Amino acid sequence: MKGVLISVEVDATTVAVGDQIMIGGQCHTVQDMVATGLGRKRLLFTTGETFTMQRTTILWAARRTDPRLRNRLY
Repeated sequence: MKGVLISVEVDATTVAVGDQIMIGGQCHTVQDMVATGLGRKRLLFTTGETFTMQRTTILWAARRTDPRLRNRLY
């Protein structure tokens, strides 16, 4: 993959597939997401584990981006 990893703050509305999230001291990569209502999302990680983000949950994620692209939305 091209680009660099940057650190971004994510919540249930801004989390994206491919984000690498640290939970419990372990890095998990988001493979898929499902909206479960009331602003929540169930994240499926590449390891097969799941995590439900409440609408008020805020985490830090590593996200790959290409700094050469202008107006790149994180």
